[in-house]
Amino acid sequence: MIRISKEVKIALMAVVAIVLLWMGLNFLKGINIFSSTHTYYVKFHNIQGLAVSNAVYANGYPVGIVRDIQYDYSRTDNVVVCIEVDKAMNVPVGTTAELESELMGGVKMSLVLGPNPTRNLAVGDTIIGGIHEGAMTKLETMIPTVEKLLPKLDSIMGNLNRLTADPALAEMLHNTAEITKNLKESTDALNTMMHSEVPGLVAKANRIGSNLESVSNQLAQTDIKGTVDNANATLAGLKQTTDNLNQTTNYLSAKLQSRDNTLGLFLNDRGVYDNLNGTLRHADSLMIDLKAHPKRYVHFSIFGKKDK
Repeated sequence: MIRISKEVKIALMAVVAIVLLWMGLNFLKGINIFSSTHTYYVKFHNIQGLAVSNAVYANGYPVGIVRDIQYDYSRTDNVVVCIEVDKAMNVPVGTTAELESELMGGVKMSLVLGPNPTRNLAVGDTIIGGIHEGAMTKLETMIPTVEKLLPKLDSIMGNLNRLTADPALAEMLHNTAEITKNLKESTDALNTMMHSEVPGLVAKANRIGSNLESVSNQLAQTDIKGTVDNANATLAGLKQTTDNLNQTTNYLSAKLQSRDNTLGLFLNDRGVYDNLNGTLRHADSLMIDLKAHPKRYVHFSIFGKKDK
C-alpha cells in the first residue's frame, strides 16, 4: 500500500482549494466554466460605467457576459468590450449592441439581433455598440428645452392669473350658465313637443298623404282626355256664340247708324228730332192752356149737353 506523506496531502488540498476558489469566483461573476463560449468584440464611444462580468442579454434573456474592457488609446473615442456568449447562440449579420442604464444604477448590455438569421457573424467579429434611447435618456435630452420653456410658462401662468382675476370672466361664466339653462329649457320643451305634438302631426300628415294618394288614384282612373275634349268643345261653342253675338251687335250698330230704315232715320235725322221737339212744346202749351181754361175743352151739365 502506497503511503502519501503529509506534504503531498497538504499540496493536494491547496490545489483543490485554489480550483474551488477559482470556480467560485467565476460562478459569482456569472461565468459558466462547464460550457463553451464564443467571443465577440463591441466598440462603444461611451460605456457609461459598464463593468467586467456584467451580463449580456438578447431579447431580455442572459446569453453571455462581459469578459474584458479595453480602452483604445490610439482613438480617444473608442472603447472595445470583449463579450462571451453561449456557443449555441447565433449572432446574425447586422446585430448591434445597446447600453441601458438600470434604475438601481447598473448598466445592462443588450444585443439587437440582425434581421436575417441565416447569415451569422464569425467568431471574433466586431459589433457596433451605442446607447439605448430610453425614457431617461430622452428626458435628459429634453431638459435644455424645458429650461427654455420655463420663462414662457411663467409668463403664461401670470397671464392666466390676471385673466382669472378679471371680473369680466366671472360675468362671462355667469352668462354662459344662463345660456346653458335656457338651452336646457328649450331642449326640454322640444323633447316635450317631440313626444306629445309631433306624433299627432305625423299621424295627420299620414292621413293627408293617404287622402292625396286616394285623390291621385281617382284622378288616374278619370278620363282626363275626354274631359279635356269636352271642355275644348264647350269653349269652341262659346267662342262661336261670342262671334255670333259680335256679328249681331255689329249689324245692329250698322243699322242704327244707317238712314235706310225707320229706326236709323229716327236716331240720325235732325228733322225728326226737331219735329218731335216742336210737338212736345205744343203739347206742353196745350196742357198749360188746359189747366188755365178747362171750360174751353170740357163741359159739364146737369140737364145734358146743348147743341151749338
